[in-house]
Amino acid sequence: MSSVAVAGALNERNASRFVVAGALAPALPEIRGARLVALPGSVEVHADRSRMPAAASADPSGRSLHLSAGAALFNLRLSAAQVGYSPVVRLLPAAGHPSLLASVRLTGPRRSRPVERLLYAASLQPLPTRQPYGDQHPPLPVLQELAEAARLEGTTLHWLPRSGGPQTAVLTTPANTPTSWLRAGQALQSLLLNATIRSVSLSFVQTPTALPLPPTLTPGETPQLALELARTAR
Repeated sequence: MSSVAVAGALNERNASRFVVAGALAPALPEIRGARLVALPGSVEVHADRSRMPAAASADPSGRSLHLSAGAALFNLRLSAAQVGYSPVVRLLPAAGHPSLLASVRLTGPRRSRPVERLLYAASLQPLPTRQPYGDQHPPLPVLQELAEAARLEGTTLHWLPRSGGPQTAVLTTPANTPTSWLRAGQALQSLLLNATIRSVSLSFVQTPTALPLPPTLTPGETPQLALELARTAR
């Protein structure tokens, strides 16, 4: 669970939603992610450097931190929609402040869409665990919807060949930069929540050396996460 602090000019009720949003993003090994700072009309996502020492030797680039913060950022976007704001996101907005990972300007008013309400509700619930349920392979239309969710975050899902059982996939980004890691983290959280509302469990591996290379990879494309998806019983 992310370490989240909120301070600034948003009212207490709205700020508490952002606390919940960031805190419920998935934790990555030894990395707790982000600190949210509420300012007049915006929310900033900062790297929580106090959580870095234990993982610094294994992840000197901060890749895992960016992935986790990206997941918190996606939840923040959902939360903003629930309280009537349209979130305008800038990734790494200040070159001189590397700990500032993203800023979210809150514009509006706007009404949240039904799918956003479903995803937000899913973010408040435990993620589904796999249970025996006939053919565990998710239906093709569901896989297509998940691929579209990944595409909307600037990433690509590559499906790997299967011989029965769950479906495996690799999530890629066009490059391998801090911005790419933030996009991959947002895509991960989007996929986790979109899978949940479709009765699909999703597990992931984010260690770069453990990621397979899909045959459909294009030049420059970088694997960020390996995924395994399976149907679950409601």
